[in-house]
Amino acid sequence: MVRYTVDGPVGIVTFDRPDARNALTQDDVEALREILQAFERSEERVLIISGEGGCFTAGADLRNPPKNFARGVPGIGVQLTKPVIAAVSGWCIGGGMVLVTMCDLCVADESARFWFPEARLGRGGGMITALTARIPYKLAMEIMLLGEAIDASQAKSAGLVNRVTAPGAHLDEALALARKIASNAPLVLRMLKRFALATVNRSPPEVMAMTRDVIEEIAGSDDCAEGIRSFKEKRGPQFTGK
Repeated sequence: MVRYTVDGPVGIVTFDRPDARNALTQDDVEALREILQAFERSEERVLIISGEGGCFTAGADLRNPPKNFARGVPGIGVQLTKPVIAAVSGWCIGGGMVLVTMCDLCVADESARFWFPEARLGRGGGMITALTARIPYKLAMEIMLLGEAIDASQAKSAGLVNRVTAPGAHLDEALALARKIASNAPLVLRMLKRFALATVNRSPPEVMAMTRDVIEEIAGSDDCAEGIRSFKEKRGPQFTGK
């Protein structure tokens, strides 16, 4: 389950399935995607992504794995012009680390543990390779190749985390940061994020996911259906741009 609440100018996404370490199914991914799209259109200026029950998220639910996790990842599945902050407590595993990687800032409490176990599981899509463009290369490779968990202090030293708080204080700190950011000029914030992202190299899985998303959007559009229908009916198409 994915919840969305609003605190003034701040939108808050909460993964709320603590009995399963907030693992995400495809339904959860689609819900997250819709929330991200709605946030981009909304009046809220900053987004926080967090998890309920002392855990951020275990990433993909391996019992019911999503077929396309990337659809719910900010900056890949949904292009956002506004700042996004990850607020992490407890375990952040697999796809959870991908989400944190693609957020603009991260606040973690002392209980946070970041773990990307693809190399140990013998499966994966490689989306985590985006990490090499965001923290020092050798540190990113250590995290990916060893498949060992790192704590909040190590993650901060690596540049994956901005601030470390006392246990349970991560969300309050993230909200304080979000409110400060939200008080700044929105047009400048969007410009800074746009230029910063244009500077960051994109990994092959990122490019592939973004390309596939655009193609699938066109394939599922009303215009595509109209084009096929008009061809069969031997008439000129009436496209609407939808």
